[in-house]
Amino acid sequence: MSEKIVAELAANVWKVLVAEGATVAEGDTLVVLESMKMEIPMIAEVSGTVASLAVTEGAVVEEGDLICEIS
Repeated sequence: MSEKIVAELAANVWKVLVAEGATVAEGDTLVVLESMKMEIPMIAEVSGTVASLAVTEGAVVEEGDLICEIS
């Protein structure tokens, strides 16, 4: 089973801190979004491996867009 991490709001992808295939622990920061001069960390809700990474630094995401998938 995999866990999908999605954007909670429209934002710019400021920093990508993981790569596909990386092992992450619950609570790790995966990506930092920027919206209205605020930094919003996207946190892993489960431990596992980053199966797919759907964003790159500088990209724009909308609410509900896939950030990454952890399996």
